[in-house]
Amino acid sequence: MSLPPPNPDERVSAPAPEPAAADPAAPAPVPPALVRSPLSDGEWHRLHPLTPLLRGGLFLIVVIGIVVANFRDRLIEGLFPWMLPSDWDEYAAESDPVDYVLSHDLLLIALLAVAGVLIVLLVLFWLSWRVHTFRITGDDVEVRSGVLFRTHRRAPLDRVQGVNLTRPMVARLLGAAKLEVVGAGLDANVKLEYLSTANAEAVRADILRLASGRQLGEAAAARAAPGSRTQAAVATLGAGLHGLIDGAEAPVAEPDSVVHIPTGRVIAAQLLSGSTLWLLLLVGFLVAGSIYGTPWVLFSIVPTIIGFGTYWFRQITKALRYAIAPTPAGIRVTFGLFTTITETLPPGRIHAVEVSQPLLWRGLGWWRIRVNRLSGRSATDAATEQFSDVLPVGTQADAERVLRLVLPGLPAAELDALFPQGVLGPTGSDGYETTPRRGRWLRPLSWRRNGFRVTSDALLLRSGVLRRALVLLPLARLQSVRISQGPIDRALDVANLTGHTVLGQVSGTLGILDRTAAQQAWAQVAAGAVAAAATDRSHRWDAAEEPS
Repeated sequence: MSLPPPNPDERVSAPAPEPAAADPAAPAPVPPALVRSPLSDGEWHRLHPLTPLLRGGLFLIVVIGIVVANFRDRLIEGLFPWMLPSDWDEYAAESDPVDYVLSHDLLLIALLAVAGVLIVLLVLFWLSWRVHTFRITGDDVEVRSGVLFRTHRRAPLDRVQGVNLTRPMVARLLGAAKLEVVGAGLDANVKLEYLSTANAEAVRADILRLASGRQLGEAAAARAAPGSRTQAAVATLGAGLHGLIDGAEAPVAEPDSVVHIPTGRVIAAQLLSGSTLWLLLLVGFLVAGSIYGTPWVLFSIVPTIIGFGTYWFRQITKALRYAIAPTPAGIRVTFGLFTTITETLPPGRIHAVEVSQPLLWRGLGWWRIRVNRLSGRSATDAATEQFSDVLPVGTQADAERVLRLVLPGLPAAELDALFPQGVLGPTGSDGYETTPRRGRWLRPLSWRRNGFRVTSDALLLRSGVLRRALVLLPLARLQSVRISQGPIDRALDVANLTGHTVLGQVSGTLGILDRTAAQQAWAQVAAGAVAAAATDRSHRWDAAEEPS
């Protein structure tokens, strides 16, 4: 039986292809409502075109040093001709590489060699910039780099502890800045170095907004559809060239600081620090040694003073241009004169707070506030101490304003009682369990202040007479709590209480406490930490309310 001929008026439709299965490894799309920068669209982008130059600054300094060392004779002859000895012409003729090249007709070869080195450097710089890319998705911030040895780093957005924006002096002149996405772990930070200043500000805001837990479906301003990767690369290159032409960074909108530190206070605070006391003691020993011993020992004071002067200068310049202000994404801290660093601490990322007052600051009424938070660095890193100070030096009113910023979840009544009862205490009935009578000889000066208090939100540790300090450990961020005893502690029936947080400059240990009181505190803190962690939502600071 034959089939009828096909009707030309009838159209045969092919079966619809089955939809492809979603790739589980594909990155989550970026919600358009949460980003403002075209660099945060989930595609791979390149960094600032001057990134290889800014990152290779140390290498260039070494090259310049080699050149200066080889041409030092001509530099001395041009800058200080009156200091030359009588036989300078003979010495210069023997040691000057320029005269050697000219006298042996090697100028062309030397120029070709210099041109070849420059071309190789330019090619290497171009390759390193070409392969150094980043992208921001709905889940991660990723960076790929390396020519011979490839590196791929990823920072999950739900583990972001903060975003630091650093503007080194040379980069500021070129309109560039670098971002550091602080992750939850040692050496977990992801760096975007460098971006134009405007792009860095927008990308930082996008990362914080994506990491905040804000739900989809928010109303947002319409933005143009992203173009091709070529267009994005051209736009990035154009922004970098504009930054190079414009020079210094464009003005950045900064929120008003709640604290203003005069320059004189910064200098005086550094001069009244513990390092000054050590310097005075050292100078006293050296002077005594020169009087009663060998006089030449006195000459060692000069390099010591130079070293301390350099340290003071660096510490003072780091504390200048200080500002701290609340923003929707968290606490924004800015500091640094030559290298300006802007750090954004989202709520729920601060694990410990310490209010302290060195002895020499007491007459002036100055205080310092430090915090522990995940920084992605080791505790011995010099930058860890720099990032721990959220208030380098301030009055009591300044310290109270900063405490309200870093501890927004603490009830108002507790905040009002921190200074009179905790920092400046003790008072008649402040609720602190102090050192018992049998252990006071181990704390002869501070036994009245040496004590702790447990609230529904925090563990408070008060200590010190010469250096007064109050440590606050939010229970929702507490990792564990420990009671310990040594042989003397067991004999006196006292114990030491330690609240464990992330590594940092703030210590959560308090010793010589009544053993029974410490055990009760251990049970209270353990139960309170579980309850606080179960109800805490500060780490999702911008999340919409979850349905009940």
